[in-house]
Amino acid sequence: MKKTELLEYGEFYHLYNRGIDRCSIFREVTNYEYFLKLQERYISKIADTYAFVLMNNHFHFLVRIKDKTDLPGFSNLEGLQKPPYQYFSNLFNAYTKAFNKKYNRTGSLFEKNFRRKRIDTQEYLKQVLLYIHNNPVHHRFCERAEDYPWSSYKTCISLSSTNLMQKNVIGWFDDLGNFKYHHERKLEIERIEKWLKI
Repeated sequence: MKKTELLEYGEFYHLYNRGIDRCSIFREVTNYEYFLKLQERYISKIADTYAFVLMNNHFHFLVRIKDKTDLPGFSNLEGLQKPPYQYFSNLFNAYTKAFNKKYNRTGSLFEKNFRRKRIDTQEYLKQVLLYIHNNPVHHRFCERAEDYPWSSYKTCISLSSTNLMQKNVIGWFDDLGNFKYHHERKLEIERIEKWLKI
């Protein structure tokens, strides 16, 4: 049995999971909105978010777990009582509880042990981000990344204030024009999935 990778402070990760038995985890607009609200409540405490996409039956996030010294309560260890993965588990549990109540269902909603892969190179970061934003295109929900409402693409190109690490992301591509150019290129999704080992 493959050992689950731990989440380490100060490291980048590609996190993803899907509904159990590939079931829908988002059925209507309010589901997407609530999941993102919970993500902000739980995950912003422990990690910075660089990209995300919420699909009908799965999701992807690109995050960096904060350094220990950036966490609230570090001086008295208040912020370190729970390991990083626990914040993500709390998010998924809270969403599952609300989803089950709303749709009168019971049991697990997500596959056990959300998947996580540490990212250790700049090229890997860029490929994961492009893969995340083009996931709706790959699954034929839309023709361009900018047309899908439940990803961070529009937030990245917006001038509005956001908690997303927008400036860092654009910086990986040098400027906004180059960021858009790389998103508009045809991606070899199967090759990227093999490289990312998805």
